[in-house]
Amino acid sequence: MTKEKKRFIAGAICPRCKAFDRIVMYRVGETDYRECVECGFRDEMHFRSGVREVQTRVNTPREQVLSETQVVRLLEPDGDDDPGQKG
Repeated sequence: MTKEKKRFIAGAICPRCKAFDRIVMYRVGETDYRECVECGFRDEMHFRSGVREVQTRVNTPREQVLSETQVVRLLEPDGDDDPGQKG
């Protein structure tokens, strides 16, 4: 018989007895479980896999960044229009 490696979940509160920092998480086969070491509460954990990653400059494809890049042209001020010039 193999023993599951149990890890405490910091800050977790038991849904049954409301004990703080008494929940452990472990895996049996392909299923994840959480269990309260205080009262024995146990249930199967379900994770949402459809969470979308926030778009940032790090995970944006280079081609997309280049296609959205715009060229900016800097204009030289005329001598007549420049209020900082003394004539």
